[in-house]
Amino acid sequence: MFRISVIIPAYNEEKSIAHVIKDIPAKLVQEVIVVNNNSSDNTSEAARAAGATVLHEPRPGYGNACLKGIAYAAAKPAQEQPDIIVFLDGDYSDYPGELPQVVQPILDGKADLVIGSRVLGQREAGSLMPQQIFGNWLATTLLRWLYGVRYTDLGPFRAIRFSTLQQLGMRDRNYGWTVEMQARAAKQKIRYAEVPVNYRKRIGVSKVSGTVKGSVLAGYKILLTIFKLL
Repeated sequence: MFRISVIIPAYNEEKSIAHVIKDIPAKLVQEVIVVNNNSSDNTSEAARAAGATVLHEPRPGYGNACLKGIAYAAAKPAQEQPDIIVFLDGDYSDYPGELPQVVQPILDGKADLVIGSRVLGQREAGSLMPQQIFGNWLATTLLRWLYGVRYTDLGPFRAIRFSTLQQLGMRDRNYGWTVEMQARAAKQKIRYAEVPVNYRKRIGVSKVSGTVKGSVLAGYKILLTIFKLL
């Protein structure tokens, strides 16, 4: 049996977080960890009421929230630490019920990192903004040219062996988190796979692609990360 934990970074997701937690297959997952990333609403209360472990990370940034969840898992006694970590967004744009498909290549011993690809799956119209589609294409093209890996997406829905995650030495604290994981995995020759996942319009407004400033900053950080890790 594999111990699976889910980490959900959440910033002002009180309207969506309970839906996300409810749809996670309870029979497969030992613990759902919601990292409240300095929310100003009732995200923590909603997540706790839905049965999640709630951590607080006052420093803004997607990477900061992920690192908080990882540190929490690493602080457990060895026999209680997860074998696999799954990352999910808290805005209900992912389909948590697809978790079995995302972890299956790891369970089968065929991969240590699995990316849920929205490009390979079905996307609801308007769920990905034009700048996200272009940014994904550019980033994955650069990863192929510079690192020799073939990804189609930097999707947030992903699974990784916990031992592999610790080995990667993740550091990014905001927009570069997903591409940093894929670039570091490429440099370390980590076995990877992609599986199709579906994607829908989020509940609420995107904190990144929903603003011009967020889109520009995210694009800059993603490109900077790709070249910095070479």
